Amino acid sequence: MKSLPSRPDIDHLKRQAKDLLADFRRAAPDAVARFRNALPLAAGRDPASVSRLNLRLHDAQSCIAREYGFDSWTDLKAYVDARRSSEGDPAILAKAFCRLVYAEDLADGTNRARPQAASRLLTEHPDLPARDPWIACAAGDAALVRRQLEGDPSWVNRVGGPLGLTPLIAATHSSFLRVPEYRDGLHKVVDLLLDAGADINLSVSKNSASVADAPPQAWRVSALHGAAGVNFDFDLTRRLLAAGANPNDGESLYHSLDKPVCTPLLLEFGATVTGTNALFRSLDFDDLDTFKLLLSHAEGTDELKGGRLLFWAIRRRRSPAHIKALLAAGVDPAVQTKDGVSAYVQALRYGLPDVAAALKAAGAASDLSEDEQFMASCARNDAEEARRIRARRPDLPAALEDTQLKMLPELAAAGCSGPVALMAELGWPITMRGGDWNASALNHAVFRGDAAMARQLLACGASWTEEHGFGDNVCGTLSWASWNQPLDDGDWVGCAEALVAYGMPGAQPDNEDPDCVVVAGKRRRFSEDVAAYLLQRGAENAG
Repeated sequence: MKSLPSRPDIDHLKRQAKDLLADFRRAAPDAVARFRNALPLAAGRDPASVSRLNLRLHDAQSCIAREYGFDSWTDLKAYVDARRSSEGDPAILAKAFCRLVYAEDLADGTNRARPQAASRLLTEHPDLPARDPWIACAAGDAALVRRQLEGDPSWVNRVGGPLGLTPLIAATHSSFLRVPEYRDGLHKVVDLLLDAGADINLSVSKNSASVADAPPQAWRVSALHGAAGVNFDFDLTRRLLAAGANPNDGESLYHSLDKPVCTPLLLEFGATVTGTNALFRSLDFDDLDTFKLLLSHAEGTDELKGGRLLFWAIRRRRSPAHIKALLAAGVDPAVQTKDGVSAYVQALRYGLPDVAAALKAAGAASDLSEDEQFMASCARNDAEEARRIRARRPDLPAALEDTQLKMLPELAAAGCSGPVALMAELGWPITMRGGDWNASALNHAVFRGDAAMARQLLACGASWTEEHGFGDNVCGTLSWASWNQPLDDGDWVGCAEALVAYGMPGAQPDNEDPDCVVVAGKRRRFSEDVAAYLLQRGAENAG
């Protein structure tokens, strides 16, 4: 593993990545060998095969990061930023460590925890836990925590440290629980705190805002939430529940569903499903067993009355087995939306004929108007049937209602590329907005990093200037998505290429902020590879 300099510089590391990529594109043997040794995509391939890969800047950055011992460029950058921002200031260093070891809103930010970067920072500054007992809790330093409790027993429930946490919350929310070499120490810290009288249900208030201009929303953070819904630690969750932790803290059950190893344990200790949105959250994942488990603890709940759960299951494209589980739990197959759309029709609108068949078998009416037949054929990508109906009804799709036309962005959000392409070709209003964030189909495609879908929509008349519900346009979507990467396999460089090919201008350097560029007069922050491509196109156009 290569060693970073004593004062690492992210700009220097960026240049290393760009130079590596340039050497690779010149087929330099050393560059090819470095990718073979460090990049998972190139592992096990012969040099000739690696040379043919269409590697991009993010691949070079990943290679550089791994050569320095980090799993990702994001981890490397987070570590370097923390190092540089905290030089010479212990208080800033402590806050920087907390921003790495804790996740998102708990650390007053929107980023994921970076335990690998936090561990590197702690290794280089081993005195951090001795300076702050709350950091000792986060680091799993049982000896320091024991001495702190012996010297000041009242500290056990004190709110403090860089983030204003109780010692117990500081331990259970630490992402080091996911790192084997820290886990046992953190468990010992929790035992020490509980034995010393820590209030297991003491919570602290945090504020969060999902949209930049939205007012902050207060929420309560408990120790159990950290164990069950952040770090998904089964043994620690059982320890807390056995010691009296309240499973109905308003957060633990819902968040445990992201990785439901602790969900059965919470239910065993009395977690209430009703009123937690846990059933809805469970339908965001294709996990039938967990969904059935929740249903078994939700008999008679108001959430099973009406059709909200059933329609949510359809919108989340869940399986016929999920639908049958809902029907077995008492959901009426004949329910309708407030607009009078049946679940059967809705399933066909989403291109789910197997789900529609399950509803029909349970007694749902199956009559379809010609408009709905046209929509169903589009949604299942049956071009022949859709064109046959349209030949008889040339007013389609223009004659459809807005709620029907919104299926274009809905299906784009779900990644249904075939139906989206067919609908666009058949004249669906390309700028129609819908989906969770009231966005056009092109916005949804770019959010997903689906370059092929984006190019198809652009070819049918979509524009990069189309806006979405957060008050920005497709360029803003590209900015956010390329930086946050909501899907693992997104191709945001490909999306940028498609947008520029259809009229979006390239970028110019931002003289005030080196981490940003300017597109069409507006400051934007993109991933490194997207920014590099846009700057290249901007320079070409300027020349």
